Amino acid sequence: MVEYRIDRRSGVATYLQIVQQTRQALRLGLLVPGDRLPTAREVVEATAINPNTVLKAYRELEREGLVEARRGLGTFVRRALATTPADSPLRTDLDAWAARAREAGLGREDVAALFTAVLDEHFQGDPS
Repeated sequence: MVEYRIDRRSGVATYLQIVQQTRQALRLGLLVPGDRLPTAREVVEATAINPNTVLKAYRELEREGLVEARRGLGTFVRRALATTPADSPLRTDLDAWAARAREAGLGREDVAALFTAVLDEHFQGDPS
């Protein structure tokens, strides 16, 4: 099951953080069709956010066709986005690169900026 981590200093709306983290889990294959998302109550207990925020995120995911709410049962994954599994050799390479970047003294925001710049170069004009 996915565990949401809310960064209150990120400037990203809390519900969007939940949506983004769910999409990421779907892309990595950590969530697959049939999996149940945590209940709003479970997310509230773990993150101390408003239940309506969780419900707003789940409605957005449902609108995108990624999940479906089943009355009395919970919210379940409808379709996957996985293209690269979490145990991919690419992830191992990226993990090693991130460790080298940290050893070189780069902070999280520096690494994110560098990574985004490289992505922009390689995926210029690609909407996905």
